[in-house]
Amino acid sequence: MKSTIEPADDTLATSIDTADGDDASTETPARTPRDLVKLTVVIDEDEFDRDIDQAFRKIGREASLPGFRAGKVPRKVLEARIGIAAAREEALRDAIPQYLAKAVREHDVDLIATPEVEILSGADAGPVEFEAVCEVRPVITVPGYGGLRVELPNPQATEEEIQEAIEAERRRQGSLVDVTRPVEAGDHVTLTLAASRDGEPVPGLNTEDWLYEVGKGWVAEGFDDQLVGTTAGAELSFSANPTGMNEPAEFEVTVTNVQEMQLPEVTDEWVSENLGEFDTLEAWREAIALRVGTAKLNQARNLYIDRATTALAELVEADPPASMVQGDLQARVQNTVQQFQQQGISIDQWLQATGQDANSFVASLQVQSEKAVKVDLALRAVATAEGIDATDDDLNAEYARIAMQVRQKASEVRKAYEKNDAVTDLLAQIRKTKALDWVLEHAEVVDEAGNAIDRAQLMGDHDHDHDHDHDHDHHDHDHDHDHHDHEH
Repeated sequence: MKSTIEPADDTLATSIDTADGDDASTETPARTPRDLVKLTVVIDEDEFDRDIDQAFRKIGREASLPGFRAGKVPRKVLEARIGIAAAREEALRDAIPQYLAKAVREHDVDLIATPEVEILSGADAGPVEFEAVCEVRPVITVPGYGGLRVELPNPQATEEEIQEAIEAERRRQGSLVDVTRPVEAGDHVTLTLAASRDGEPVPGLNTEDWLYEVGKGWVAEGFDDQLVGTTAGAELSFSANPTGMNEPAEFEVTVTNVQEMQLPEVTDEWVSENLGEFDTLEAWREAIALRVGTAKLNQARNLYIDRATTALAELVEADPPASMVQGDLQARVQNTVQQFQQQGISIDQWLQATGQDANSFVASLQVQSEKAVKVDLALRAVATAEGIDATDDDLNAEYARIAMQVRQKASEVRKAYEKNDAVTDLLAQIRKTKALDWVLEHAEVVDEAGNAIDRAQLMGDHDHDHDHDHDHDHHDHDHDHDHHDHEH
């Protein structure tokens, strides 16, 4: 087999056309040109004859002729019976994808879509020649990637958050005391509640001796306003829309008791007696600040990658290749459907429960896919600009990591990747991960007020391994190597 490669023009990309010349309303948006190369492959007659022979063996396994055991019919007999045309057609169908895959590897073609193949000669006899127009991943540059500015919530606990935690503990340990004054917001009232519609009880809204905190707004629109100003023994009748319902119900409410929450005074002594792990109020406040700060820091860490990659994607001015977006989108839809199926939920049930239709659901995923493709292209550009490569050590470490996940030997993982022609994809994935590390380590990180956030604290024990689970890698690399399907 011999193969050559050359650039190819995108004949599908056209200029803006108008139906009536000057009628702008009929304009059709121009298609973004694809990055294409053309592979020309020639297979000499002797080499292709081996593929024809293989095709005859395949046909022979399915043929049943008198005097021959199943699968043992010689080629000459089959050729005499059915002719060579059927076997040649079978050979073309089976062998051309293999020759094309070999040419793709030889010329290091970074395919992003199924090639458009045309047989030029050899369909009936002689050497076989075909050409394949291949869409390849565009190579871009991303000016400004080294000066990203990422805004995150400040990971430090505020005085307001600390005080809120203290008040929550005070309420938890507060005590209810009967009062004779009118009901105020924040009071706890004991109610007998009955709600009906057309003479029938409304499920969940009929109860006795129910303790309710006024101001929660749990029952119905305006329900709490009806209670404010009443006293123990009051009987109320009114109409209101129960929460989560569109039709009103008739309410009959009796206030049987009114209580207010008395909160303890927070002192060192109270802290010591009620929160045994702390001796002083100051020690308790410091622990609250640490707990709240840790939660906020984890939140900021989770946001950092997403917002950093979003900022990186915004630097990509070119439209993402439609084929890449479509491939990513299909994977997202399939993954979402599979996740619901594993939980025993159909996608239709979920759409109905969330008030979405299929089009809006797919449209929301497409936005994510467009970002993912831009981030893919941008990270490759960063890796090129910074001279970032995946080494043999990186590859071996990744094999070992995947082996732990799938509970197999690293050597078996390596063989699976090599068998499926997936090593190149894995190397690209490692390279992109290292590029993302570079971006995260060089971005300016600030809070909402523009104050700098300590990046070292934010990244913590950063080990340059993000588990390859970022949004931009939604389907680009599947660590379950038994499911690789790298067909060119």
